Amino acid sequence: MATDVSPLNRITLAIEPPVARITLNNSPVNVIDMPMMEELTSVLADIEPDAQIYAIVLRGDGDNFSAGVDVAAHTPDKVNSMVEKFHGVVRSLIASKKVTIAAVHGNCLGGGAELAMMCDIVITSDDATWGFPEIRLGCFPPIAATALGALIGQKRASDLILTGATTQGTEAAEIGLATRAVAADNMDAAIKEAIEHLQKLSPVALAIAKKAIYSWDSIHFDKGLARSEKIYLEELMKTEDAREGIKAFLEKRNPMWQGR
Repeated sequence: MATDVSPLNRITLAIEPPVARITLNNSPVNVIDMPMMEELTSVLADIEPDAQIYAIVLRGDGDNFSAGVDVAAHTPDKVNSMVEKFHGVVRSLIASKKVTIAAVHGNCLGGGAELAMMCDIVITSDDATWGFPEIRLGCFPPIAATALGALIGQKRASDLILTGATTQGTEAAEIGLATRAVAADNMDAAIKEAIEHLQKLSPVALAIAKKAIYSWDSIHFDKGLARSEKIYLEELMKTEDAREGIKAFLEKRNPMWQGR
């Protein structure tokens, strides 16, 4: 039973020592807009010094994990702030001493898939839909472009990013995008099992082990993401096609690519 529940505008936080449960709550598809990014950053910062908590479960409310970052936040007047805020959330997850667990069901797309894949343990329903559809908007996912190859191999990563294809939860687990896939009805049991196993272990050992696990990749990730951000903001976002793709999506029409 939760000892403390804090309702917020875009997420819900339930503190159940030794677990903090964060639920994305922006119906109908849990789009990650900038208010949600700010709430996630604030909540993660509040959880971090709590010695009673050594695991964070991240999931989506309703029928989906998340359909991704708000497309409306990709306009020229907002995109720099959006990238800074969203990547700040992901950096907080990686730097956290807590073991992070993503529970994925329904659509897990774009920034939602980036958020989930950067958690330490990812349990997906076998019928969840994973994908990075940004290329269809004339864009690319900076975090996936940086880290996905290390998770699933360069060729598979290139295929998902360059085609915008989707994959189901079963395959996501098979290729290493998720830790394991379970039937949707077994999701809660799988999360409970993972938490019960962690409860038997030393929280300080878990925190130090996590730091060591990321010690090599973090060097490349920090530099790679900084370069990916630079390419995204200084090259991609200045193209006519990126602006057209975003505008076409918001206007619910097919884009007219200019190749520039």
